[in-house]
Amino acid sequence: MKNEPFLIDDKLAYRLVARQFPQWKHLPIESVARNGWDNKTFHLGKEFLIRMPTRKEYAAQVEKEQMWLPFLGPLLPFAIPEPVAMGIPGDSYPWKWSVYRWIEGETATEGHITDLNNLAKDLAGFLLALQSIDTTGGPIAGAHSFWRGGPLLTYDDETRKAIALLKGKIDTDAATKLWETALESRWLGKPVWVHGDMSSGNLLLKVGKLHAVIDFGQLAVGDPACDLAIAWTLFTGEKCRKIFREKLPLDAHTWTRGRAWTLWKALIVAAGFTNPNNAEAVRCFSIIDTVLRDPE
Repeated sequence: MKNEPFLIDDKLAYRLVARQFPQWKHLPIESVARNGWDNKTFHLGKEFLIRMPTRKEYAAQVEKEQMWLPFLGPLLPFAIPEPVAMGIPGDSYPWKWSVYRWIEGETATEGHITDLNNLAKDLAGFLLALQSIDTTGGPIAGAHSFWRGGPLLTYDDETRKAIALLKGKIDTDAATKLWETALESRWLGKPVWVHGDMSSGNLLLKVGKLHAVIDFGQLAVGDPACDLAIAWTLFTGEKCRKIFREKLPLDAHTWTRGRAWTLWKALIVAAGFTNPNNAEAVRCFSIIDTVLRDPE
């Protein structure tokens, strides 16, 4: 099959479940309200969810999550996805897929967050716990994690093209200076566990407080800088960003690389290189401004 999007709907999900896990074939299947970019997700009854990679480049994440999330889960202070079964290719669907236990919660959007400062503190505690877990045998950052946890240099070409394209719309001199400064440093500590996609959409709240962290598809072992991006995408106030920063004992160079990771992602969206969405592009211009103005 070609490596291109094709229809992944509840009917396909039902056929796969019915043939591979007949014990669940009586359960209703429906798409979740908000789907991500890498996977199509469905409710499977009230207790489970189905995650199906949408392209070949995301398919390697399935076995990685199946292997490592049961190991990481008991060692973390908040809930993470719990795999209960792994499906195999079938019925024209070419990749492995997962069944997880459903986690109740609301996405960490402005209207759901009770106290942003407390959320910053709790999320920093989660990352600190994640970074302290033994990495023996863990998946070294690479293509499977889209180089989250790896070197910024991987995206140097793309970043410079985006900066050039956005000339007149952003402070290109400041963006170039930040990017080049970040490229001069690297992680000198032991490799640590990296979530890889630390964003508000992957945080679940209960009663306004952090309850779970989801979507570990870009899980890797390496440089933790990429996980700091949320400091400029969600913790936009100086006070909550300071709380987040002070709870994580990372050096200034790592925070600079964190700013650069944030800049890279905002640049490529604003420039239209990925995830074409006008509202998201507008938001990314604001993120770029926040990153470049950060006095730290």
